[in-house]
Order: sequence, then C-alpha cells, then structure tokens
Amino acid sequence: MNRLLLGLMLLATLCLTGSCTEDDEYTQGQWIKKTSYNGYARAYACSFTIDNKGYLCCGFRGGNKDYLNDLWEYNMDTGVWTQCETMPVEGRKYGTAFALNGKGYITTGSRKDGTYSDYMADTWEYTPATNSWVRKDDFGGGARDGALAFSIGGYGYVGTGYNEDTIGSMLDFYRFNPNAAEGKQWEIVYGFGGEKRRDGTAFVINDVAYICCGQNKGGGSSPVDFWKFDGNTWTQLRDIANTDSDNDYDDDYAITRYSAVSFSINGYGYIATGTRSGVTSDYWKYDPDQDLWYGDSDDDFTPLTTVHNYPAGTSSREGAVSFSNGQRGFILTGSSGSTSSSFFDDIYELLPDEEEDVD
Repeated sequence: MNRLLLGLMLLATLCLTGSCTEDDEYTQGQWIKKTSYNGYARAYACSFTIDNKGYLCCGFRGGNKDYLNDLWEYNMDTGVWTQCETMPVEGRKYGTAFALNGKGYITTGSRKDGTYSDYMADTWEYTPATNSWVRKDDFGGGARDGALAFSIGGYGYVGTGYNEDTIGSMLDFYRFNPNAAEGKQWEIVYGFGGEKRRDGTAFVINDVAYICCGQNKGGGSSPVDFWKFDGNTWTQLRDIANTDSDNDYDDDYAITRYSAVSFSINGYGYIATGTRSGVTSDYWKYDPDQDLWYGDSDDDFTPLTTVHNYPAGTSSREGAVSFSNGQRGFILTGSSGSTSSSFFDDIYELLPDEEEDVD
C-alpha cells in the first residue's frame, strides 16, 4: 500500500471517529523535552550514536579559551546522562564525528590561538566498553573546521570544511578505515561534484549518505545542491531551493541554511535549526523514494508547503548537534547566534508521527 493511500485512509478514519473537524488545525510531529546533562551549555560540539546511546563531546561556551573536551553519554532508553572519560587533548569547536563498529571517532575542528583560529587534524577513537581514548592517524585532508562526517559500509567519511590559512572552504572527501595499519587509515575519495562548503550536514538512510546545506566560500550564500553517496557513486539529487521553473514542488522550499543538524528516522531524513538570514527553528522532512522535501501536512497529503517548527517556546538556534539510531532522533545544545550569544544545554526528541494541535 503506498504512502498516499495510507495517509488518506488515516485521515478518513480520524474524521469518522470524530477526531477531525473542519475547524481542526494541527502540525504533524511533536518535540518532547528530555532531561538535560549536568555540564556546560555549549554550541558547535561533536556527536555520534552507538546503538541506543548518543555521545556529546567538545564544543564552545563563549570567550577565547572556553573550548570544551568533556564527553557525555545519553541513554535513549532510560533518559539518563553519564559523564565519560574526557578527551585527552585540549578542547575544540566545529569538529566532526562518526561511529563505526561500536566505537566513536572525533576529528578536525579549531581552537583559539590568541586572536586566530588554530585548525586541527588529529583523530581520536573512543571505546565505550573501556571508557578510553586512543589517537589514530591525523585526518588525511589536513587541518580544518566546519567539516561534515558520516559512516556507511564499514567506513567513516569526512569532507568539506574550512581553513582560512589555505584555500577557505573545501569540497574534498576522505575515507577512514579503522582496520588499516597506522599511517594508512585515511584515503581520498573522488567524485563529489558539489560546491565547496563549510558547516554543511549529512544524514544516512539505509547505508546511503545524503549531503547538503552549508556556507559557500567566504561565508556567502548557502549552496543549493543536494547529493547522495552509496560508498561507490556520488549522485546529484534535486536542489533544495526553488530552482526548477518547470515544476512547483519546490516553490515553498526554505531548506538552505548552515550550522544545521540532520538525522534519520524510519527511512526519512530530517534537517532542523541552523542559520538562514538569521537563526531558525524550522525543520524539514525528506522522502528518498520521491526525492522530495516536506514541511507541514495538509488535508490532501500532498507535498508539504508549511514548515514544521522546533518546539514552541524554545529558542531558535545554530550549531546544535543530534543523536539518531535510525528509529529515534534528538536535537541538543546550540547557540542563539547573536553577538551576545546564549548557549543551550537542552535536549528534545522528535516524535514525527504525533500530531500537535495548533491553537
């Protein structure tokens, strides 16, 4: 049974049971606040997920020296936070992370060296079973921050990013092999034809990575291109902006942004928060079967034209992070993005199939 027919049947059932009236308005999806961790509020941190546990590490809490290196574990089943072994190196922001074979990896990022950013390329492996860190080969593409990362097919991938000391924004990608010998753990991956970018995002559905958003070189407009990668082939998908004058599916797209988060739940991708002419709280849902993005649902279950929102009363933000085990998705931390930034330590879970009444 296709999704359209299933949606129409569900709507008819709600109306027959008296749960739907002409005056009812609702937003598809609810955000549920969970218990915060007992550490510094922060933004531009790293995160990775192993089974049903999410890990938060590093980040920035304001000032020239407030770069963090603490590690926190969140149990999705119990909602309990546990502080883990601190990363055995000075703190960083704008790093990136991925998980492989029950271990987490953090690489790249930047720290403050006087009035300048000191870009980093070191890579660290965290093993939950022993609560310990081991240094691995430095990232093969060189020092940078604002990179993005994902893991598919037993490998980790890191690419794009920024280093103002070299070429600014970048578009290269490298693959990390955890089983390779020392000195050979990173190798370059060719074929990405997208724009250079920093502060982009990636999510994974069925072992395929999807890459979008970010800032162009020099911090200008956000790229509109959208790509997927299956471990062998890069494929360009429909743009995430209104660039197709022959079709109207993208007329209300407002997906382009940077410093956003993304994750997947039950075969769909989600992008949320970030900066788009100011920090934002909206989120969008991606259907890989149709290569379409949706905002809010209408009565005909057609492509969505109004965006979902991060929970009412919650601050818009950039530089947040996310946890996802493929069935559940969480957003936490971040910054208000203003010149006198506020930093956050809250965490919310998205229940994508729940409806929220709109007053």
